[in-house]
Amino acid sequence: MRDFMNITKALADETRVRILMALRDGELCVCQITELFGMAPSTISKHLSILFQAGLVESRKTERWVYYRLPARKAPAMVRAPLAWASKAIENEERIQADTKKLKQILKINPTELCQRQRPK
Repeated sequence: MRDFMNITKALADETRVRILMALRDGELCVCQITELFGMAPSTISKHLSILFQAGLVESRKTERWVYYRLPARKAPAMVRAPLAWASKAIENEERIQADTKKLKQILKINPTELCQRQRPK
């Protein structure tokens, strides 16, 4: 029951669902996700933490960057089913389409540059 409640909590926030949709095509660095949503890195980190606790994302650290991705195909059905449902249900939503378009532009920018832009001066 706890896993189910964590998943429903994670999916109950628009930003977290948008993050999941952004990860459909592959992993993203935290700086890329932060740039996409224009929020403070601490806010994005909190959202990613909730998604991670629910098992809806996986992460890896490389040097100074942390990357997030959707779980592997071997993830439990309790995780795969809501991800598939959410993706199918909102893939054509205007906001998701706008995020996809903006993300294509962000992916053209070197993550090091993004990271440096986002650091407090």
